[in-house]
Amino acid sequence: MAKIDDYTPIVGQSTIDDLRLLAGKLAGKKVCHYNSTAVGGGVAEILNRMVPLLKELGVDTRWEVIKGGKKFYEITKKFHNALHGKREQLLKSDYEVFLETNRKNAAEANLSSDIMFVHDPQPIALVEKKGSNKWIWRCHIDVSNPDKEVWSFLSGFIKNYDAAVFSSQKFSQILPIRQFLIAPSIDPLSDKNKELSPEAINSVLDNYAVPRDKPIITQISRFDRLKDPVGVIEAYKLVKKYIDCRLVLAGGTATDDPEGLAVLSEVQERAAGDPDIHILMLPQDDIAVNALQRASSVVLQKSLKEGFGLTVAEALWKGKAVVASNVGGIPLQVTHKYSGMLCNTVEGAAFNIKQLLNHPQYAKKLGENGRNHILNNYLLTRHLKEYMLLFLSVFQSQDMVYL
Repeated sequence: MAKIDDYTPIVGQSTIDDLRLLAGKLAGKKVCHYNSTAVGGGVAEILNRMVPLLKELGVDTRWEVIKGGKKFYEITKKFHNALHGKREQLLKSDYEVFLETNRKNAAEANLSSDIMFVHDPQPIALVEKKGSNKWIWRCHIDVSNPDKEVWSFLSGFIKNYDAAVFSSQKFSQILPIRQFLIAPSIDPLSDKNKELSPEAINSVLDNYAVPRDKPIITQISRFDRLKDPVGVIEAYKLVKKYIDCRLVLAGGTATDDPEGLAVLSEVQERAAGDPDIHILMLPQDDIAVNALQRASSVVLQKSLKEGFGLTVAEALWKGKAVVASNVGGIPLQVTHKYSGMLCNTVEGAAFNIKQLLNHPQYAKKLGENGRNHILNNYLLTRHLKEYMLLFLSVFQSQDMVYL
């Protein structure tokens, strides 16, 4: 685990000094993060890196995970889909299971930290046990066009928080509480993003039996329908008619996503018979993710819906040419034809991939621009600074603060 001073060569001494100054102003305050899983997905990944650094800076921070059964996670997956605009059938009993699980966790949990920082819908009802401390709800997904029934249900809890945090202004809703805008981030020193030697990269590709005899197109993501892995295969097949290439679909499933194995099965069925399609399960193998992205000629993120899309930031940080959907937080990271290529359809994705494979110098320039954009906007040190400013701000009386 990197120490805070290890980031100095990347972001500069003044940034590290600012972090220490802010941490000193939080002396005596206790912070508790609460989310739905310790493994899988961007929230867990960020907290795994952020919590130890906050502790090192002297901010008394802990991280708890809500406990629920299979039925609970099936329901919260429906919530997730509904918040992205999909119509889901939710019964009265589903809402009752959700509330029962939250209330059982609340009865067993220590919710007394000065700041309770609750991530996403799964633990949202813990706020029923709110005392005199400050509660923040962090929404990592795009709720700009949610199912009205589900949003109405969740809004009944959100209004009891002291503040809400969204990744982008366009993701948010009108709420009776203060709202903050804080984008997520990547850790440049994590196993997933640190520099790798050519030997390390080749070792990973050999281990997963991915030859380097032709251009590699890669998408790293959970096996989730909203990540459109089947659409990725369709785009690859259109490219394959003109350029001999390989496709790598690599990822895993989150412990709070019961649909993952079913989606994986659909992807395997669609890829059957093509030896140049490599479907890889990577259970927390961050070095492998790093190596696969670095070995790729083009990195995809063809999401149908997206909260932010940290895999885009990861690929851009490695100087890779990225083709990604024009949804969610991806356009915050990719400026079309400057730091990557945006698309809206399978055919658009295929067209952009062909253009980048046929013009490697252009692809290289887009990757360089993308890396600089991530350096200036989406690294963990910026995220730490804005979260600490958030913690300080909730004890102030301003009506609205944008960080």
